[in-house]
Amino acid sequence: MAAYKGHRMNPDKFEKSQIKLYIFVIPLVIITGLPIVFIIFHAFKPMEELFAFPPKFITLHPTLDNFRKLFKATRSAGIPLSKYVFNSVVVTGIVVFASLLFSTMASYSLSKLKYKGRSTMLKINELALMFVPVAVMIPRYLIVNKMGLVDTYFAQILPLIPLPVALFLLKQFTDQVPDSLIEAAYMDGAKEWQIYLKIIIPMIKPAIATAAILVFQQVWTNLEASNYYINDDSLKTLAFYMNTLTSTSTTNTVAGQGIAAAASLIMFLPNLILFCILQKNVMNTMAHSGIK
Repeated sequence: MAAYKGHRMNPDKFEKSQIKLYIFVIPLVIITGLPIVFIIFHAFKPMEELFAFPPKFITLHPTLDNFRKLFKATRSAGIPLSKYVFNSVVVTGIVVFASLLFSTMASYSLSKLKYKGRSTMLKINELALMFVPVAVMIPRYLIVNKMGLVDTYFAQILPLIPLPVALFLLKQFTDQVPDSLIEAAYMDGAKEWQIYLKIIIPMIKPAIATAAILVFQQVWTNLEASNYYINDDSLKTLAFYMNTLTSTSTTNTVAGQGIAAAASLIMFLPNLILFCILQKNVMNTMAHSGIK
């Protein structure tokens, strides 16, 4: 490792020279982590702490009453909670798999293959990054309705598969794969699909993990599809049901705040768990995203 003024840049053990880094990084970590800690504590607050003034960050007397009230409210619904969970798992699983499949194939094609119209497709994807979902809400509905997909799982799946930011990220990462590896594979008689599976996919795994988190977050918390494309309550997702439940409950602010806090934690946990599982790959993506 390189040395500077007697100190290594990345020492194996703690050195005094690292103190200035801790002084800078620790406050940023604390500020970033406080919202997550608050969501967790808030879900376990009893009623008197939920409405305490001034508000308390730490839960002094944790309770499970908020979760009991939440599940009691779900039992009074005509459709069981398990149905909404099933719908969310099916929709999210299919969208994440399909989006990563098509995005990785497209990134390989746009990065390593030469054909007419490639640059135009890249510009279209970059242009799509500028549009927020609400800007394309009406065109999406018209397309879904014209295809006869209203009140089907496909209405919640197909519009969410294209994710321009995932394709952009994967394409940038695929650009870093050496062309010499692909040329060597061609010389050995490898086909396109073999290069894609055995060279491209293994080398862009960190970017795939990051894209998976982005796609998961978009789908798991999505309300648009259930709101606009689905009339049958039995096909709607958990995110829509939780949002409807908390919106209805919080009209009575005293009784509803605890339910809303518990629902927020339940919807947030899958994102946190997925990030914890894939965090190493995500960090590798950030570390290598600027290397050419």
